Amino acid sequence: MLKNLVAQSRSVRRFVEKEAVGSQVLAELIDLARQSPSAGNLQRLRFRPVREAGERDGVFQALGWAAYLKDWQGPKPGERPAAYIVICGPEKGGEHLFCDIGIAAQTMALGAAEKGLGACMLANMDKEVLRRVLAIPESLDILLVLALGEPGEKVVMEAMKQDSSVQYWRDEKGVHHVPKRLLSDILIS
Repeated sequence: MLKNLVAQSRSVRRFVEKEAVGSQVLAELIDLARQSPSAGNLQRLRFRPVREAGERDGVFQALGWAAYLKDWQGPKPGERPAAYIVICGPEKGGEHLFCDIGIAAQTMALGAAEKGLGACMLANMDKEVLRRVLAIPESLDILLVLALGEPGEKVVMEAMKQDSSVQYWRDEKGVHHVPKRLLSDILIS
């Protein structure tokens, strides 16, 4: 059921790094994005799968993790993503490219969840480091990075009280809590 898959598809920031994500799985996730709707059917996005250890290390060094967790520098060795998909688009992408990015990333994240994988969308990055590490041509803008792997943490959604903080947090057991507004709070009547 789609509702369960959406609920299962939380942003995972700690992974079981030793569990590899195969190239076939990455190709299947990218193929899901390829089949997704695209503004004007222009299909301008390009995808760079990353699964080799050296490239993964380079990508990891270029990323910023979990802005709300001020004292956390990101996943430690052993907790890092086992793979990434870097989403790129034309340097001058047009006004609706942001729609394509969101659709593609969410579709791949849902596909990952269906396969028992966790995903995290990251836009905090050093694009020049990524360009150099992955040999991405200058004609493409690096738009988003999707980190992937077997989840190494528990992430739970909880009802957010009206006017309380949207900031996610971790409890003393390391469980990652994500406040979500109630349906009644987001409906315009």
